[in-house]
Amino acid sequence: MNLRERLHAALGAETLPLLVFLGLVFLAFSLATPLFLTGANLRSMAFQMPVLGLLTLAMLVPILSGGLNLAIIFQANISGLALAWVLIAFGGAEAGPGAFVLGAALALLAGAASGAVMGVVVAYVGAHPILVSLAMMIFLRGLGEFLTRGGDISGFPEYMNVLGHGSFLGIPVPMIIFLLAAFVWHIMLKRTRHGFSVYMIGSNIQASEYSGLPTRRTLVLIYAISGMICAVAGILMAARFNSVRVGHGEALLLVTVLACFLGGIDPFGGFGRVLPVVLALIILQALSSGLNLIGANQHLSTAVWGLFLIGVMALRWVGARWQLKRRRGT
Repeated sequence: MNLRERLHAALGAETLPLLVFLGLVFLAFSLATPLFLTGANLRSMAFQMPVLGLLTLAMLVPILSGGLNLAIIFQANISGLALAWVLIAFGGAEAGPGAFVLGAALALLAGAASGAVMGVVVAYVGAHPILVSLAMMIFLRGLGEFLTRGGDISGFPEYMNVLGHGSFLGIPVPMIIFLLAAFVWHIMLKRTRHGFSVYMIGSNIQASEYSGLPTRRTLVLIYAISGMICAVAGILMAARFNSVRVGHGEALLLVTVLACFLGGIDPFGGFGRVLPVVLALIILQALSSGLNLIGANQHLSTAVWGLFLIGVMALRWVGARWQLKRRRGT
């Protein structure tokens, strides 16, 4: 086995092309503007990406199982509201660390509970995940709007700034949280029985049932864990923005799906890795920051993301055809 085959086996077929494209993006923007490779811009990117990254991880596992979670944004915001209400009840800006721990625990519980409800309906009722998560999205949005009257909740303790804006050894705390979550996701999917079950369900749920895998329990756990990581994103958003609102981050929903597909996650489930998805997130963030630095309209980055996805799909189709011809030739 040569070096190329070893890298292919270790990193996956999607990783090396994404690394090459990431290098091209950084090279192009570094030539376009001297501000791109500055410490200030890279630091800004490292603070901006983690929320999108955590929400993408929340979307990743349901897609791997052959489903989808359209409620991730509102799960994050409802969880953030749970934290906010506890902090306000204990004095708002004067609330102590104990109140934050209690609020964070309640936020995680809210996220996991909303996800578990979706998982139960998907697993035991047999409803399609798109419809179930859409219903949950509408419910959580309506509930949040009713409870907050459409406004913001703000006025949090100053120590939360460390979580949203602090650094440790020069690395932004939000990025540390995201990288730890991505590592846990990698281990969960590649080294645990639950991860094996996720891939098997995404490949063929009926065969998984016949082989004795606990498909229903796995589906409930998939959506509960998805909701829990949404809660982490909600807590991080509250710390970064010093406020919580039901509509925070609505534009990120489709971007999480985009990041998953760019990272090689099979839209029909059963195949994908965490590392390529992380690289896809870095590419999307680099494109957004680079276009902003050269003075492009902020909406242009969304158009570029979509064009990028179309290009990647076309390249994958060409690559698949080439590999098929090569196999037939041998």
